[in-house]
Amino acid sequence: MLPAAARLTRSQDFSLVVRRGRRSGRSRLVVHVLLPGSGGAGAAAPRADVSGPGEATPRRTSGGHRTDDEASPIETAPTRERGEPTRVGFVVSKAVGNAVVRHRVARRLRHLMRDRLAGLPPGTLVVVRALPPAARANSRELGKDLDAAFRKLQLPTSAAGSH
Repeated sequence: MLPAAARLTRSQDFSLVVRRGRRSGRSRLVVHVLLPGSGGAGAAAPRADVSGPGEATPRRTSGGHRTDDEASPIETAPTRERGEPTRVGFVVSKAVGNAVVRHRVARRLRHLMRDRLAGLPPGTLVVVRALPPAARANSRELGKDLDAAFRKLQLPTSAAGSH
């Protein structure tokens, strides 16, 4: 199981990594990586609400949340600093197989990535997308594909024992 701080959960974060990160494709998976300081939209700090004359400022609830439906892109962009933990997300589509197969593949990938997190630079965002051949692969084969993808991206891996 990945710790909560190491999980990539927001669709915006997935999109950012896939669109702006580097990628390496293998036969069973594709790895997208966005390193800290690599041009992601995240170095910007959230913008303060500045309203000109005649413009209404968005109302806030007692919890400080905006009541209007629009959030500026700057406010929703993830911050990308070196002190942040490495975060990983997984994409396992229905093309891989039925729910049982997809969950098995995701569990294997989570386990393999947990062992490799420490070797990645802090603040790195990773998206691992499983391809249909991943359904027939065992953990050792998936691990080899992950390591090959990281080597191609010139990233270190610290797998505590090859699986």
